[in-house]
Amino acid sequence: METPRPASPAPKDPAHPTPGQTNRPQPGTPDPPLPEIPGTGLLRQGDSGHGVYELQVRLQQIAHIYDGGAIDGHYDADVRAAVALFQERYGVRGDESGVYGDNTRFALMLRTK
Repeated sequence: METPRPASPAPKDPAHPTPGQTNRPQPGTPDPPLPEIPGTGLLRQGDSGHGVYELQVRLQQIAHIYDGGAIDGHYDADVRAAVALFQERYGVRGDESGVYGDNTRFALMLRTK
């Protein structure tokens, strides 16, 4: 006659903690990285993607900066020139000329929707 085995506990479901248990990470566990928000971060010639697309849309909203420029998500020489012109005309400092950094982003976002 076999001895019955004790029942193994059910697997723990993090969405439904057992009494006294929480969903909080253990002390010392690093926080998971936050997802990148589209349109943030440094953008420069050669980059592509949604952030560049958003930049192009905003640049077209400023008269005589990127009139008729492509809205294709590619940071080419035309986008670089438009960013540099915007920086010059609006006195944006702190970002390299033609590079869409934090200071340029802030100045452009204040003037566009």
